[in-house]
Amino acid sequence: MSGDTWSEECWSRKGGYLSEGLEAGNLQDRSSWREECYELILDSIYNGVMITDVSGYVLYMNRPYGDFLGLDPKKQVGRHCTDVVENTRMHLVAKTGKPEINMTQEIMGQNMVVQRIPIRKDGQVVAVFGQVMFKDVKDVTRLANRLSLLESKLKLYEQELMTLRSTKYTLESIVGQSQVIQELKQEADTASATDFPVLITGESGTGKEVFAQAIHHAGRRRVHPFVRINCSAIPKDLLESELFGYAKGAFTGALSAGKPGKFELADNGTIFLDEIGELPLDMQPKLLRVLEDKAFERVGGTKVIRSDFRLMAATNQDLEGMMAEGRFRKDLFYRLNVIPIPIPPLRDRPEDIIPLARHILGQLAKEAGLGEISLSQEAEELLIRYHWPGNVRELTNLLERTLSALDREVLQPDDFPSYFTGRRSAPMGLGDKGLREVVQGAERQAIVRALEQSGRNKARAAKILGIHRTMLYKKMQKLGIST
Repeated sequence: MSGDTWSEECWSRKGGYLSEGLEAGNLQDRSSWREECYELILDSIYNGVMITDVSGYVLYMNRPYGDFLGLDPKKQVGRHCTDVVENTRMHLVAKTGKPEINMTQEIMGQNMVVQRIPIRKDGQVVAVFGQVMFKDVKDVTRLANRLSLLESKLKLYEQELMTLRSTKYTLESIVGQSQVIQELKQEADTASATDFPVLITGESGTGKEVFAQAIHHAGRRRVHPFVRINCSAIPKDLLESELFGYAKGAFTGALSAGKPGKFELADNGTIFLDEIGELPLDMQPKLLRVLEDKAFERVGGTKVIRSDFRLMAATNQDLEGMMAEGRFRKDLFYRLNVIPIPIPPLRDRPEDIIPLARHILGQLAKEAGLGEISLSQEAEELLIRYHWPGNVRELTNLLERTLSALDREVLQPDDFPSYFTGRRSAPMGLGDKGLREVVQGAERQAIVRALEQSGRNKARAAKILGIHRTMLYKKMQKLGIST
């Protein structure tokens, strides 16, 4: 059937020219009923609709389109589309057979968004369906503006989420002019582009967590959690439930609903196991299995939990020496040591001492609401000569204590605490020290003595001092004592 023949059939049906007896009359009734339904549907939609034959003559126009044009839709039937709608391309689409989707067309001085779709029968174009999608392209602009606003809000919320969840330190937080620090920053930047495990080694206070957070912050997981756990600060019998969580009723005193573990909380983010060398030997194969499978069960549970995490670990111990002694598993070490980042002590990179001191002093002054504080040349020389057993943490502690009592803008050597400058007060008096400084000095000496007596075994040192091991670690960190 040609397009013109099909059009004539539409015309005859529309005019009701089927009059060949009762059966034909019934057919006519059914055809009219269908046509009336179609018209009701098309007249009820928001968009304007026009249908033309292959020559561009109007077969149908719905009422919303007629109202918009100020025309009687029924009177447009039989007219050429170019005489009804300006800038139309319905007749051209009939010739090309190519649909035109979401195109613009100026109608009555307004830019409209339209669709022109060829209708085929037996492989031939027999009509063209045209639809005005919106009354005005301004509607589309408003939708685009709303979408843009939503995208902006999403970015804002993402930034806020990063601020709330995220790390305190970035790659810019790693300060130093030495070649080794510059190379380590580059290695950290490279590591941030992958999901491989990272093992950060170095003495206590060298900034191992700073590197871990910087790698996390620079990577694709930065909007997700950075979960830190200190393997040495958690009692052995609680470590498994801290790492993997526990199910409802797993043990006496457990929360009724159970509790997620650190690996579960780190899903899509990073888990940082600090002091990995303190991990009990019987926990090491369990950790290895989780690293390989990325799946585990809560303590007392049966459901397998999967977590997409990235692992970073840190230690101040010689893991290779511990392997030789049988205190650390070789398979776990090789699983952790994919990207090694060894941080040298501060005494081995003296060129970093003053840049670090200036950076830390600026941060502390800003946090305290003070103006700019600088170091005198004599103070800088004193800092350089010191051997820094507590590394960057001890430097931070020293500057924080000094700044708390500073009453000038340039820090001089005599502003430092007496223990640092080497001054000693009378044995039975306070001398020039305050009570707080005397107490901290006494605590420091007691802790150092206990560590010496215990061969630097933290558990035994804590027992000698009569305090919990966790409290010992906190005091060592506060006083800048190397672990």
